[in-house]
Amino acid sequence: MKLIRARHSGFCMGVRRAVNMVLEAVSLHKNVYTLGPLIHNPRVLERLKTQGVKILEESDLAQLRPGSTVIIRAHGVAPQIEKALFCMDAIVLDATCPHVKESQEKARYFAEKGYRIFLAGEENHAEIIGIRSYAEAAGSSSVVAANPIEAEDAAIKVFNIDNTAKTVLIGQTTISAEEYLAIGARIKNHFPNLEIVQSICKATTDRQEALRELCALVEAIIIAGSKESANTRRLLSLARELEMPSWLVEKPEDISPEIRAYEKVGLSAGASTPDDLLEEIEKSLI
Repeated sequence: MKLIRARHSGFCMGVRRAVNMVLEAVSLHKNVYTLGPLIHNPRVLERLKTQGVKILEESDLAQLRPGSTVIIRAHGVAPQIEKALFCMDAIVLDATCPHVKESQEKARYFAEKGYRIFLAGEENHAEIIGIRSYAEAAGSSSVVAANPIEAEDAAIKVFNIDNTAKTVLIGQTTISAEEYLAIGARIKNHFPNLEIVQSICKATTDRQEALRELCALVEAIIIAGSKESANTRRLLSLARELEMPSWLVEKPEDISPEIRAYEKVGLSAGASTPDDLLEEIEKSLI
């Protein structure tokens, strides 16, 4: 079997930055917590756990020991949670991905300008929850659409309330460019002057483009990463849209025996997938 790795795969800048921030904190401080799961990869989280890092839920902030170190997850949190953290007797480190932070600040900016905000992404995803909270804290309502159909419905509802509203669309950083444009097009049917913020992370675009290139060279695809990771799931969906036999693999033991029926197999990975998992998958197949 010939195994070809995608040109872009594995940790993105934001994830690597967050993980390095936690590792440095562990080397310097005791009682290190991440506020929520740092990233969406159980392998990495388990590794951090073995080094003493604990996950602190937002509802448990009152139980935080004085002098502890708290690291805000890569997906970000609501502004009121940030404010509460910085008022506590704790060392607070912000590992929010810079691209996510930019989206949060744009949501705040447009909310303060009186815009109705549309968010493209998964309603219950931590990133969207955080961005939405920034908009609401600045006094603007927001609606979330995961696909063009939901976008159409959301636009109609807003139009029926205020058909002269100023509107803006901000996307989850891991959404596909095609899906984002399609969502924007549906909203523009009702609000032609919709402003569309370029909020998709370049790492997301790079990995999706690299996967498209890879699919032209192989007969089947392995996507390495966690089912909890939105960008990993989107890579799997893209491979299947391209009609490639494809599997999501969280650990080498997940590799399907069916894969060995193919002579050329491609290996791609989500932005929260560690390099060592890719290496272990390669060793298992070659």
